[in-house]
Amino acid sequence: MVRMTIKSFMLVLSMIVSFFYTATATTLEDNNGGIKGKIVTSDGKPAADVSVILQGTSFMTVSDGAGTFVFKNVPAGNYQVAISFTGFANKTEDVTVEAGKTASVKFQLEVSSKQLSEIVITGNQAKLVRRSSNYVSKLPLANVENPTVYSVITKDLLAQQQVYTVDDAMRNAPGITKMWEATNRSGDGGAYYNSRGFTIQSQLRNGVAGNVSSVIDASNIESIEVIKGPNATLFGAQLTSYGGLINRVTKRPYDHFGGEVAVAGGSYNYNRIMADVNTPLDSAKNILLRINTAYTTQDSWMDVGHSKTFAFAPSLSYKINDRLNISLEAEFMSGEGNGNTFFFMPWWLTTADLTAQRADKLKIDYNRAFINEDLTATSRNANFFGSMNYKVSDQWNTQTVVSMTNSYSDGFGPYFYLLPGDSISRQDQSTENSKQSITEIQHNFIGDFKIGKFRNRFVGGIDFFYLNSNQMFKSAEYDQVPTYGTVSNYRDFNATNMNDVYKSLGSSVEYPYIYKKYVYSAYASDVFNITDQLMVQAGLRIDYYDFKGNYSPATGTTSGGYNQTALSPKFGIVYQVVKDRLSLFGNYQNGFTNTNSLIYVSETETTISKPEQANQWEGGVKMDMFDGKLTGTISYYDIKVKDVLRSDAEHPNFYLQNGSQKSKGVEVSIIANPFQGFSVVAGYSYNDSYYINTSDDVNGLRPGTASSPTSANLWLNYRISNGKLKGLSLGAGGNYASDVKIVNSRTTGVFVLPAYTVLNAALSYDTPKFRFGAKVDNLTDKHYWIGYSSMNPQKSRSFTGTVAFKF
Repeated sequence: MVRMTIKSFMLVLSMIVSFFYTATATTLEDNNGGIKGKIVTSDGKPAADVSVILQGTSFMTVSDGAGTFVFKNVPAGNYQVAISFTGFANKTEDVTVEAGKTASVKFQLEVSSKQLSEIVITGNQAKLVRRSSNYVSKLPLANVENPTVYSVITKDLLAQQQVYTVDDAMRNAPGITKMWEATNRSGDGGAYYNSRGFTIQSQLRNGVAGNVSSVIDASNIESIEVIKGPNATLFGAQLTSYGGLINRVTKRPYDHFGGEVAVAGGSYNYNRIMADVNTPLDSAKNILLRINTAYTTQDSWMDVGHSKTFAFAPSLSYKINDRLNISLEAEFMSGEGNGNTFFFMPWWLTTADLTAQRADKLKIDYNRAFINEDLTATSRNANFFGSMNYKVSDQWNTQTVVSMTNSYSDGFGPYFYLLPGDSISRQDQSTENSKQSITEIQHNFIGDFKIGKFRNRFVGGIDFFYLNSNQMFKSAEYDQVPTYGTVSNYRDFNATNMNDVYKSLGSSVEYPYIYKKYVYSAYASDVFNITDQLMVQAGLRIDYYDFKGNYSPATGTTSGGYNQTALSPKFGIVYQVVKDRLSLFGNYQNGFTNTNSLIYVSETETTISKPEQANQWEGGVKMDMFDGKLTGTISYYDIKVKDVLRSDAEHPNFYLQNGSQKSKGVEVSIIANPFQGFSVVAGYSYNDSYYINTSDDVNGLRPGTASSPTSANLWLNYRISNGKLKGLSLGAGGNYASDVKIVNSRTTGVFVLPAYTVLNAALSYDTPKFRFGAKVDNLTDKHYWIGYSSMNPQKSRSFTGTVAFKF
C-alpha cells in the first residue's frame, strides 16, 4: 500500500511540476521580457562558470563557455544583475526589462583568463574541501594549523555520488570500515564503524550529543567530520572511542528563498522523496527558517524484507542584533522494517566444528534472510537542539548549547548462530518499548587574543551530560534450520510464533537496562603561537562520573552505583614549513572509559575498577598546495591502551586491571583537483593492533573487533564545464578492505571474512533549475561480508535514478 502511495505521489508531483512550468511559460511569455549578458576577463576573453543572480527573484544561472548568460520570461521592471566568483567581491549592474524585449548587460572581471582558470580549479576543489573547522578543536582553526587529524566529507561530494545516508557517505572516510548496519535499538548511534582498530559510531551532531538509532538520513547534512584518535579532552568519554568520533555538521538557514525538491527510484522497489526549503521569515532577514525532509521505502535485496524511513529536520535562526544569535533545531527520524542479517560464531563451539572457517566457503544461500517478513521493529528519534552565540568583544565570544535526544524502539531483532552440518540456530533479541534520553548542556568561552606579541586561541568550557536508560531486551532461540536447499519450515520464524516463545519463557529471557548516569566536566585548551609559523596546543579536562546504579524491576532495588574522577590531557605542536600551505605536526591525545567492574583486594575488601586509559602519539604532514589543487594528510599513530580488565583466574567474578592493547598504523588522505573539472578523493590506511599482557588465549593476537588491517577508498569525478554538455558529470570509485578475523583466539580458532573490492559509479546532468542523476552501487555484484564479531552479507548490485528541481 505504501509502495503504491509513493509511486502515485511521484507521478502527481511530476504532473504538477510539468503543468506549472508549461502554464507559466505560456501565460507569461508574451508579457515578459528577457536579459542576455556577457562576462569577460581583464584581457577580453570569455569568462565561464561565473554565477549570475537576478537579485530579488529566483532567477539564477552560470555563464557558459562563451561567457554568455540568458534569463527568459522576466517580468517587466527594474533589476540588479549580480555576478559572483570564488575569492572576489560581487559585481552588480542595473538593468531595465521591457515587455517583449531583451535587455543586454556586460561585465568585465578584474582577473586574466589564466588567473581565472586557476581560480576555477580552486573553486571546484573548495566544494570537496573544508579548510577549517569550528568543531574539531571547539574554536575556529585551519586544518594546517591543527595538530589533530581529521577528514571532512562535504555535501558536494555526497551530491556527486548521489548518496542519501550517512552509512554510504562514510565510505569516503580514510581508515573507516563499516562493521554493522544500524540496529534500530533505542540508545544506539546508527551504524558501527572501525577506526584505528576501535569501534566508533556517529553520536555527535554539531559537536554535542545527537544520537540517531536508525539509519541516519543525510538530507540535512552539510558535512561529516571524522576526527581521529582518542579525543576525550574536548568531547568527553561518553560518545567517543579510542579510534575517534564522527560529528555530523548540519545545514543552516541562509538569507534568501531557495531550495530543492527531488524524487528517486531504483532497484528493489526503492522510492524516495526529499525536499530542502529555505526562507526568511521577516523583511530584515533576521529570522531564517530551513526545513529538510525525506521519506524512503525499499524492499530488501534478499528474498524477504522491507524498510521505511522518515526524516524531518527544521532549523530556525534568529539574529537579535549584531552581537547575539540564537538557533533552534529539531531532528525527527523514524524507521520500520526488518533488521539486517547477522550470523555469529556460537560461544560454545570452535571454528573447527564448522564446515569452513571462511565466510565465502560456507554453504549459505547469500540471498536468503531466513525470516518471515512480519519480524519487524520500529524506531523513533526526537532530538532537539538550541544554541546561543554572543559576541562579548572583538576578542571574546560565548556559546551556550543545549541538546536533548530521545530514542525509542520496539520489535524484533532476529539473528543466527552458525552450527555444524551447514545449519543455523534462528534466534531473536527484541526490544520492548525501550527508551533512552540524553541531555547535554555546554557553555564555552572562546577567545582570540594576544599576550604581548604572542597570539592565543583559547576555548574553555563546562559540560553537563545526563543519560536515562529505560530499555528492556528479550532474547530466545526459535529453531534450527539448514542454510541451503529446501527449508519446509522457513516461514515459521514469524512474529506470532516468536511471541508464543516469549510468553512461555516469561521473565527468564528479559534483560532490563534501566539506569541513570551524570557526568560533570570542565575543560580548557589553548593554541599558542610562538611564532607566526610555530604553534603549540595544550588542553586538559576534568571529568566527574556519577553512575546511579542498575535498577531491577523484579526486586524493585537499585545497585552498583559508584562515582569517580578522571583527567584527560592533550598536547600538540605544528610547524608551518610553508605558511598556510605545508605543515609538520605532532600530537599526544588521551581517551578513557569508565569500566564499572569489581577488583579483588582481599577477602573483606573489593574496589571499583579505575578508568581505562588510551594514549596516542601521532606525527605527520598536512598540505594545502598548488593554489588549493592538492590537500591532504599523511600520519603515523601509536595508541596504547592501559588498565584493561581481564578475568581474575584465582577469584571468580572479579577482574584484574593490568591488561593492555596496542594499535599503531599509517593513514593517508588526499583530495586533488589537477585540472578543471576533474577531482580525486583518495585514502589509505594500515593498522596493526594486538593484545598485550592478557590471557594466553589472545595474548599477542589481533582483536576480533579490530576490523580489516588494510583499507582504501577512491573516487574520481569529471564534470564538463563548457560547451553543449556543460553540467554533465561522471564519477567512479570504490572501497577495498583486507581479510578480517572476526574470531581470533587460540582456543576457539580463526574465522575470516574475505577481502573485498566494491565499485560504484554515478552519472549526472546539472542545470540551474534541474538535476538528473543515475548511479550504480556494487557495480560488479560482489558477494562480500562485514562484521562486528559476526558475518553480515552485504547488498547486491543496485541502480538508482534521481530527478531534482531547484528554486
